[in-house]
Amino acid sequence: MVDLINRQARKLPTWVVYLIGFLPMPLLFWQGITGALGADPVKALEHEYGELALQLLILGLAITPARRHLGLNLLKFRRAIGLLSFFYVLAHLLVWAVLDVQTLGAVWADIVKRPYITIGMAGFALLLPLAVTSNNRSVRALGAGWRKLHKLTYPAVLLGGIHYVWLVKGWQLEPLIYLAAILFLFALRLPKRRKARVAA
Repeated sequence: MVDLINRQARKLPTWVVYLIGFLPMPLLFWQGITGALGADPVKALEHEYGELALQLLILGLAITPARRHLGLNLLKFRRAIGLLSFFYVLAHLLVWAVLDVQTLGAVWADIVKRPYITIGMAGFALLLPLAVTSNNRSVRALGAGWRKLHKLTYPAVLLGGIHYVWLVKGWQLEPLIYLAAILFLFALRLPKRRKARVAA
């Protein structure tokens, strides 16, 4: 089964992933305009974009462990998934700032006063240089530093998970599941301890 998925993945153009990934963005916006997202479409749209962003971040984080532990090779799609996650985070941020809060002063006040928003903005700040350097020219220019820079993905994803847990009222199961998935994927990335050599 894994071999079949790998063969099909090699044939699938990356632009298809971008197309499928972007489709929910205008669709959800249209649903918000037409009232299909309920009584508070702005909050619903903000939530949907944020949740999709977190799901994509987790999916991107899962690619290396999936290859290492399952033999599932989706590395060719990692950049696309990373960029899609950034654009959904950006859409989530813009809906909150432009449609919900609406004024620059109120946006800044929320960032300063509400810890979960502070954490969310910190995560976005970490993703920004990753999005800017997600191109072949930057990879060549930065050399080995490119990989080091893109390790910012790890704290960014963790901050996204904490942001979601913190913003909901009470201890709800869904945000905790996302955070547990992130921590589990971190654990899978830990290097295996070398077995102690048996003395001759």
